[in-house]
Amino acid sequence: MRNFILPAAVLALMSSANAQQTAYGQCGGASWTGATTCVSGFYCQYSNEWYSQCVAGTASTTAAAGTTSSTAAAGTTTTTRTTTLATSTTSTTAAAAGTGTAKVDELVGYGRAATGGGSAAATTVTSCSALESAVAASGAKVIKVSGLLSGCGIIDIESTKTILGVGSNSGLTNGGFRIKDADNVIIRNMVFKIPPASGDLVALDGATNVWIDHCDFSTVGLTGGKDDYDGLLDITHASNLVTVSWNKFHDHWKGSLVGHSDSNASEDTGYLKVTYHHNSWININSRLPSLRFGTGHIYSSYFEDCPTSGINSRMGAQVLVENNNFNSVQLAIVTDLDSDDEGYAVQRNNVFTDSTTRITQTGSLTPPYTYTMDAAASVPAIVAAYAGTGIVG
Repeated sequence: MRNFILPAAVLALMSSANAQQTAYGQCGGASWTGATTCVSGFYCQYSNEWYSQCVAGTASTTAAAGTTSSTAAAGTTTTTRTTTLATSTTSTTAAAAGTGTAKVDELVGYGRAATGGGSAAATTVTSCSALESAVAASGAKVIKVSGLLSGCGIIDIESTKTILGVGSNSGLTNGGFRIKDADNVIIRNMVFKIPPASGDLVALDGATNVWIDHCDFSTVGLTGGKDDYDGLLDITHASNLVTVSWNKFHDHWKGSLVGHSDSNASEDTGYLKVTYHHNSWININSRLPSLRFGTGHIYSSYFEDCPTSGINSRMGAQVLVENNNFNSVQLAIVTDLDSDDEGYAVQRNNVFTDSTTRITQTGSLTPPYTYTMDAAASVPAIVAAYAGTGIVG
């Protein structure tokens, strides 16, 4: 019997070895047994010891160390395809007006109209059941969460709510928030650690006028399967007018997804307007954020040790990326990854250290609000000192 089984096994192995992975599929990593070569027009890009991915282009598209990318004038669109590796500060346009010292306790950006529960008297909760009841109540409410509540599951947040963590270690572990079809929600000073399996820590689904500020998001790092948990903060289904500020995102596979599907243009186009500022993103594999169809303004944030991709603009999304600091980030800004249609990006006054970019289309974005940025060189120290919990509230 062995004489018949052995050739079949050999043939199976030969078939696996000769197979080619489809576009954007996995092509390597620890314990990976599938195809390790990619279809024509794609190559297997190493991300880390656990994961490699088939991406567009050839392995020789990376430019020599020390080259810098250029940014076209606002309003133009370019389609040149380059990958650059920057080892020092790169600056391609003059500093934008408003560079200075940003205020730590101020709401700016697309979510600037959010008022949450306003001046309503605060209710303090110390259990999952009390929190769930408080956020489900009608009318404007201010809810203070005292302590790290475990095992709450996914809690739905209703409109006109402010949720504040008490001190520096209050929030949820093995639980998360969902803001679905709700308006005017503020979440500040909360710890979010480890969601339910395959879930998000915070999910916005058809939500509008939302401010996420001074929170801490994490799971267990780049271990286990990348799909064991979903995103740290995902914004989908035409959610709109959101500000994400002064947060710490760390130790996870998937950071923040804006727009959940390439096939959702009819719902998402014209929405998904999000401002990210003064956040830190450390030891996260990708999606810092990843945007489809929407509009993203990312400024004065710090990115470190992100092995696959950073800010990913796709499916026609427009992003303005300015005064950020990138350290050891693969594809810190990219516009042709993971989707059939490319996105647009404008980058200016960023610092890149051992980090690559691949901007294939340069569009234009002028934010409809005033804002103050910090100089990119100062951002790592500023964000380390003032982002996350224990600063406000």
